[in-house]
This record gives sequence, structure tokens and C-alpha cells, in this order.
Amino acid sequence: MQIENAVVLVTGGNRGLGKAFVREALARGARKVYAAARDPRSVDTPGATPLALDVTDPDSVRRAATEAGDVTLVVNNAGISTRQSLLDGDLDEVRREFETNFYGPVLVTRAFAPVLANNGGGHLLNVHSVLSWISYATSYSAGKAALWQATNGFRLELAPQGTGVTGLHVGYIDTDMAATVDGPKASAEDVARQAFDGVEAGAFEVLADDITRTVKRGLSADPAALYPQLV
Repeated sequence: MQIENAVVLVTGGNRGLGKAFVREALARGARKVYAAARDPRSVDTPGATPLALDVTDPDSVRRAATEAGDVTLVVNNAGISTRQSLLDGDLDEVRREFETNFYGPVLVTRAFAPVLANNGGGHLLNVHSVLSWISYATSYSAGKAALWQATNGFRLELAPQGTGVTGLHVGYIDTDMAATVDGPKASAEDVARQAFDGVEAGAFEVLADDITRTVKRGLSADPAALYPQLV
């Protein structure tokens, strides 16, 4: 689908990659862009339409789907990282992360699937991670791996109503979430551009940086190659 004249909803659209998605959609001529956030007062992108949405709250998600009934492209971007160990991390924090990173996109997709159908099919873009495919022994990796499979499932289930589905995989992005990371980072603006290029091309997946492309190629080899510290 084309972004021009689309009505776009971006979860977590008030900062970081979400804000870059909002700006890029507007730059491509989207008719309306909902920048969804728990506190819509935090949305400061000129031209964006603030929308109250807490992806972990089913009632909030249902209200957003009612209010934004003209959406044709949903971007499931909202996410958190609690950096919890799967072995001995705080399980409450692990659950909180899954509520945002996995169940949140599932709730949003279930609520907006009828909206997309009513508006001609549209498209769904889910933000995964290179950590969907390689683990740093954290709950974040596990949650993103689960979301990757949910996206693959949604692609099959939404196809009959004409809704396309794209998954975005990327490593570290130069945003607040990765502020403490010492290493190469992609710019949020470049990632958003690549993701929307993929949506417009009908791509199943977008691999937005070199590390993600390298890891994806490595999945066809012995998995030991991805964990040299164990060999």
C-alpha cells in the first residue's frame, strides 16, 4: 500500500522510533497520522493527531479503535526493555515487558483488524528486533521472538481480508532506549524510511541494518556460529 493519502496509527508515537514513523508518514503525504501514547499531551509533532492509547489496557485499546475508525495502516511500535535475566530476573518485570512488547501488539491488532477490513484491507507493520533471532539471555529477546511468530500468524489470518503484514527487524537504534549502548546504532529516521519502503513494496520483512542481515543469514547455519562465546 502507499503511505500517501493513508491514515496511519503509530503506537508509541511520541518519541524515539515512533516519532520518526510519524514524521516519515507525514512527509510521504499521509492524510492523517495518529501519534498514539499513554499521555497524548506528550505528542509534539506538528501535523500529528494525538491519541490516548495504553497498549497494555484492553479498554484503552478498544476506545482507540473506536476513535480512530478511519485507520488504514497500523504501526505496532510501542515497546520497552527491562533487561531482565530469564533465569533469575524479576518475573513481574518480565511480565510487564511481555504485556507491552507481545500482548500489546496482539491487542492492538485484534482491535484494529476489523477497522482495516472496513477501510479496504490496509496494512500492519510490526516492529521486531534482531533479537527475535539471537538471544542476549534476556526477556526482551524472548518477547520479540514471540512477536515475530505472532506477525507471521497475523499475515496468514489477515490475508483473506486483504490486509498486508510487514515485520521490521533492526538492531540498536539511536534513541533513548539504547542510550547506554556502546556500539553502532541506526538512525531512527533511516529505519522509518526503510520500513515504509517495505510497506509500500508489500515486503514480508524489512532488515534495516547490517547486523540484522548478518544474523538472518546465519540462521541457516549451525546455531553455534551465533554464540561463539559458548564454543
